[in-house]
Amino acid sequence: MAWMIGRTAALADPEGARRKALAKLQALAELDDPESLVVPILIDAILMAESYRGARHQITFLPELTDSVDALLRELNIVEKTKAWAKA
Repeated sequence: MAWMIGRTAALADPEGARRKALAKLQALAELDDPESLVVPILIDAILMAESYRGARHQITFLPELTDSVDALLRELNIVEKTKAWAKA
């Protein structure tokens, strides 16, 4: 896989690595069922971020993953509360 982002490149230029990954992910729209591929990854990311929260030795990019997971969970909580209020 020529597009793969290595550890050295990701650490040297995290924003560039994110842009490269995002460019690759744009092709998800062309897949028949992108959710079946993306949702398990999101679940794994949430579990990984939660399992390492407060770990003694910090994992590279874990703070960014934790922030992203927290933002995702915050947005999902807002959606859930909005739906609950709409039903009430």
